[in-house]
Amino acid sequence: MLTIGQVAAHLGVTVRAVRHYHHKGLLPEPERDASGYRRYGADAVVALVRIKTLSDAGVPLARIEELMDASPEVFSAAVSAIDEDLKGQVRELQRRRRRIAELAAGEALFLPPDVVTLLDRLREIGLSPDTVRTERDTWILLVARYGEQVPHWARQKLALFEDPAFRQLYLTTDRAAGWDRDDPRLEALADEVNAFGGLKAPDADGDAHGVQPVLALDALVAVTLMAARTGKPVPAWERLVELCRIRAGTGS
Repeated sequence: MLTIGQVAAHLGVTVRAVRHYHHKGLLPEPERDASGYRRYGADAVVALVRIKTLSDAGVPLARIEELMDASPEVFSAAVSAIDEDLKGQVRELQRRRRRIAELAAGEALFLPPDVVTLLDRLREIGLSPDTVRTERDTWILLVARYGEQVPHWARQKLALFEDPAFRQLYLTTDRAAGWDRDDPRLEALADEVNAFGGLKAPDADGDAHGVQPVLALDALVAVTLMAARTGKPVPAWERLVELCRIRAGTGS
């Protein structure tokens, strides 16, 4: 026969927990022996193991009380049901873990691999963080609208960066964001942009589905429009877009 302290130590619980089970009616409290100690036999140990195991599994104490008085068949069926519930919880936790792990992948969580590669390339050549972030946001919107076409467009644009002249043009356009609207360098930059195919607004000259490829500096138009709509206009870029269109004869 064991004392309450010995039973508690054996099961890895506190004496207070055993007394709590007595108080809740989960476990009958044994009578005191001649020495004044309450002694626990094998049946009490088995009952405490069941109580602790069910409690650790998240079973409410009220439900545990019901099960302690249940027949072996009912108890076994209840345990099986609890096990199935735990399996479901494990699957849900695994799903959440996968989602959390995906967060570590950064942009790969919400953009196709080809776009992530493109954005990494923009950072690699030295594009400013603000411009990379805005272009990323533009691609997010494109993915939502033209999901299947986006990877192809991203690869097209990535290929353009194999041309050193284009890389330099892109960097110059990025730096131009900090120029004044009337900076004379914008005139020459507009000519360079047009030499690489110019600018097109989203959906202009699209195919039968209203879709167009992402050309050399189409993103400049999208970035400029997005900046204006968010209350953070880029005057130099707005002027650059105007100059490109004027030179291309598509309006001011």
